[in-house]
Amino acid sequence: MDAFRSRALTTCSAMACAALLLGGCSPGSGDSGDEPRAATATPATRPMAANDLQSDYQKVIKDVLPSVVQIRASQDLGSGVVYDDKGHIVTNAHVVGDEKTFKVTTANSEDTFTARLVYSYPEQDLAVIKLDKLPQRLKAASFADSTKVAVGQIVLAMGSPLGLSSSVTQGIVSATGRTVSEGRSGGGTGATIPNMLQTSAAINPGNSGGALVDLDGRVVGIPTLAATDPDLGGSAAPGIGFAIPSSMVKTIADQIVSEGKVTDSGRAALGITARTVVGDDYQPAGVAVVDVTKGGAADKAGLRSGDIITGLGGTRVTTLTSLAEALAGKKPGDRTTVTYTRGGDRRTAGVTLGEQ
Repeated sequence: MDAFRSRALTTCSAMACAALLLGGCSPGSGDSGDEPRAATATPATRPMAANDLQSDYQKVIKDVLPSVVQIRASQDLGSGVVYDDKGHIVTNAHVVGDEKTFKVTTANSEDTFTARLVYSYPEQDLAVIKLDKLPQRLKAASFADSTKVAVGQIVLAMGSPLGLSSSVTQGIVSATGRTVSEGRSGGGTGATIPNMLQTSAAINPGNSGGALVDLDGRVVGIPTLAATDPDLGGSAAPGIGFAIPSSMVKTIADQIVSEGKVTDSGRAALGITARTVVGDDYQPAGVAVVDVTKGGAADKAGLRSGDIITGLGGTRVTTLTSLAEALAGKKPGDRTTVTYTRGGDRRTAGVTLGEQ
């Protein structure tokens, strides 16, 4: 269920420094010079000291950790973030899987509470569950505008890695705007997710669905997966984790809470069922159209079952993943071109993208 494999921890701290200004010596009016005056120290404006940063960490943890819960399904475990005071909790779709009921443990209580699925949206790897009974002192998290998140910003990851509830790791935002494709092994949804935040904060199994938080105590993202290194046999690539940005989390969660489903995903689609095909060299060579949604973007562009898509816009398409990544950079209603082959003939068609 939980696709996390990262074990890295990056630390950073601010050290205090002071500038020393020395007073000069001036001669007296007598026959002999005055004795040199003692040097006087005038401290410069003091930057943030290490203990100040530590206090900031502790304040954020105290404020936010009560909003981060542990979610347990029948066999698996993950994390979640309290979304509002009505008991809605946002998490990853791969945390809830195919299950409908869950056990939830909050940071403020040793009691276990039950919750039920409201809606799961695997295409963005997000889901909302709702507590059957509201615990005392339930505290909703505050969500930041993730479009303002900057590379180098200090962040804390909060969740239940390896079942260790209320755990906190720290690092920085390593990059923004990443497009990341999940695998299906280990319970992943197979989703291709655009605009992800990359972080060096340690992300391990159980962190999925938790909170990535800035030093203002606001959630900037939902930790979702970690990179794997093929050279290490598919094990974790240390210090490379990804989180769904908070602005997208709010867009999806607000719809689920108010409508019970996602009505406006903002994700572009061709409206096809497809599979990856290989060429004569047994390497991925394109995406074969298995079925076309009637009235969808591909249908209106004239594509049909059996066509093999090899490009979208200026992006080469060799696999389902590469097609999903090309679509992730576009929006519903965008006009682009599809390059494909039919009966060995290469063709190009204009297409207006639909919505997933």
